[in-house]
Amino acid sequence: MVNEMNHIIMIDEYAVEYLDSVPENIDEVVHHGHIIDEAAHGVVCNYNLFCFVIRNSNKSVVGMLTAYTAYSEIYVDDIWIDPKYRKIGLGRRLLEGLENHFKGRGYNNINLVTSQFQAPEFYKKCGFDIEFIRQNKYNHKLTKTFFIKYFDDELQNQGVLEK
Repeated sequence: MVNEMNHIIMIDEYAVEYLDSVPENIDEVVHHGHIIDEAAHGVVCNYNLFCFVIRNSNKSVVGMLTAYTAYSEIYVDDIWIDPKYRKIGLGRRLLEGLENHFKGRGYNNINLVTSQFQAPEFYKKCGFDIEFIRQNKYNHKLTKTFFIKYFDDELQNQGVLEK
């Protein structure tokens, strides 16, 4: 049974509910549950959301990279450059800033995903390797390219619980 007003689907005696945002009390329960599960396997998520920002001489934001850490990896969520400031190397500077900040800190790699209409060639030029491509059969512009760039560091201790 589906209740369209509340976006609730009943499956047996369980209610599956759609919410536009994650309530803090639910997020805390799930976060605590993850910590317990991860510790049982000797790992820690060490999730951290962060960003790098580029400002012009007027201190206006002209570019931003958002990303997060999880276990031994870094995931780029978004890169944006103001259209007036594109094609002058700011996107590359954001990626270099990310790589330089985390180099030598025990991480294994940086991951990112881009659509065909965005910047797959740019990421290749920045040293990222294609892991795989997920074709969109109906709209080629929305085909996804998954990229990875490994750190050369020998020390890779992020995501592992200290003993």
